[in-house]
Formats: sequence, C-alpha cells, structure tokens
Amino acid sequence: AYAQNYAPEVLETFDNKHFERDYWVRLNCPEFTSLCPITGQPDFATIRIDYIPAVKMVESKSLKLYLFSFRNHGAFHEDCVNIILNDLVRLMQPKYIEVTGFFTPRGGISIEPYCNYGQPGTEYEGLAKKRLFETSREPSGNLPWKKNS
Repeated sequence: AYAQNYAPEVLETFDNKHFERDYWVRLNCPEFTSLCPITGQPDFATIRIDYIPAVKMVESKSLKLYLFSFRNHGAFHEDCVNIILNDLVRLMQPKYIEVTGFFTPRGGISIEPYCNYGQPGTEYEGLAKKRLFETSREPSGNLPWKKNS
C-alpha cells in the first residue's frame, strides 16, 4: 500500500554482506513527485542517491514506497533532498551518502539541490567536503567560467 503522506517509517534495511569492502551504490528514482508548498502544484524530479554502505543497506522496495510518500508532501526542492538524506543516514548509518534532485524546470528555472554526509572523524567526512566543494558542484553547460576542453 502506498502511503498518502510523508512516511519515513516504511524504510527498511538489510545486512551488507560485503561490509569489509568499500563500494558505491547508486539508486535512481526518475518518478519522484512532491508538492510546491506555495502553490500546491506538483513538482517532478529524478532523485539520485549514491552511498558507500557500512553494515546496513536500504531495501529498494521500501525506498520506493518512502519516496512515493512525498507526492502529497509540501516541501521546497532543497528541503526534499535534505529530508531524504537525513532519513537515510538515521536508517543505515552509511560511511558516505549523497542525494541529488534533478527537478523539472518550472517558470524557466531548474533546481538541482545536492547534499551529502560522511561519517564524522573518518576519511568519508573528508570525501563529503571534497565532493561538495569540488566534484559535485562543477558548473554545467557552456558557461563563461567553465573551461572548455
């Protein structure tokens, strides 16, 4: 059954059978919807979740049900990705995680919020800072400050 309201309680985990090794998991939800808290109109996005698991991993069907629970939830784009990140950190305690929202343009503006988390006091905390300030937020397109190769 699909929740009609924001439902973090539907999230489930399973044990990481390869916890001794670092590896990257990418999950894409190309059918994410939420509601604009100002107009009540639907916002559409692809939500991308990348993480390096520790002991627990998110179960994909529960993640689908969780993400679909946003469809009647009024939140700004930036709030959506931060809520998702916070809920997944609480759930799994991953070594590293990042969430990106690729929202469909409305009014001629597209918004692509990004947030991440690395376990404090570990190399993953450093990875989070590096990804935030260098890799993940590079300008896109043919913008004047982007060097063309």
